[in-house]
Amino acid sequence: MGEMQEIRTGRHCAFAMHVHLVFVTKFRHKVFTDTRLRRMEEIMRSVCTDFECELVEFNDEDNHIHLLGKFPSKVAVTKLFDSLKGVSSRRLCQEFPDLVRHYWRANKLWSASYFVGTVGGAPLSVVKEYIEQQNRPV
Repeated sequence: MGEMQEIRTGRHCAFAMHVHLVFVTKFRHKVFTDTRLRRMEEIMRSVCTDFECELVEFNDEDNHIHLLGKFPSKVAVTKLFDSLKGVSSRRLCQEFPDLVRHYWRANKLWSASYFVGTVGGAPLSVVKEYIEQQNRPV
């Protein structure tokens, strides 16, 4: 494995599970400002904590975000994803009411489209570097 990954333990198991998530805004509207993104990261970290997950990396572009998370084997990735998506959409739209003008029909921040990838044996430093570079101009 090239790089030593932290192995977590449960009562009867040991695991090292990492996932890369990408959320895309509905209609790919470019709605993220620095203030909104800082709040989004706080919300995402809070939801991850509720699931006993750790948000390792958070990065963004103006119409989507990248997350790298470590999660326990008892957590279904789809449940974590749905909660991150639902809670962040609801809270951000409540806290920034001007977002609603972009979503007059559905009043939902996120598109139904998303990406979830397990990191597998890739060194976390490589995945983190990839995510960090997503908002840099080419």
